[in-house]
Amino acid sequence: MKKADARRVTSDWAELFPEFTVWKPLRLLRRIGPVLQGITLNRSTSGEQYYPTAHVHALTRDFPVVSLSLAHYLHQPVAAKEAVDVGRHADTFRGAAGRMAERSPLPLRRRPEIAEIVLAFRSAAVAAQRGRRIPTGIPELEDMVLVAAAAGERALAEESLDRVRQIADTWSKREAPMGWTDTRDWIAWLAERAGDPAGLAATVEEQIVRHGLAKVPS
Repeated sequence: MKKADARRVTSDWAELFPEFTVWKPLRLLRRIGPVLQGITLNRSTSGEQYYPTAHVHALTRDFPVVSLSLAHYLHQPVAAKEAVDVGRHADTFRGAAGRMAERSPLPLRRRPEIAEIVLAFRSAAVAAQRGRRIPTGIPELEDMVLVAAAAGERALAEESLDRVRQIADTWSKREAPMGWTDTRDWIAWLAERAGDPAGLAATVEEQIVRHGLAKVPS
């Protein structure tokens, strides 16, 4: 994709979603407290197509990139991502934007509430865990607790932590989340982090600086 095409595509999508800010070419963002909500127009390998993707990213963790968590195409009735041909962009992007807004697990035409974001993380974690006795969906489990805590939603954070404990009780005693030898230690760490709103706020501010998000309003 040529730079001029990328600028045109980005500008057209920004017009359709004016509450989002152009962060980088082909990437729109807005911030809801400790969470970024984004629309990313992923280029295909050839550069002749792009894949519209609605997603979020929790600023409560130290992470090297703005991730595509809760990417909308994971929740479509079909598994395949939808592509927009760059050559036919002007004729097709509005329809693609409408379908993406309809399929997104979180609203794009209005700002989602923190509780909606936490519930979306929880749903993704439960779906990943369903029927398994090994730890899966760990980032979403952590995010649903820490996002609520960082946003000052204490009751929601405690409820989410209880849900994490319930899910962890279904895991095999021989298994623990990656990087941990004991699930109880992981839960204790998560509870400690959730109980430190000042530390979470500091992490959010550090991530804003690290990823150059100063121009993305909250």
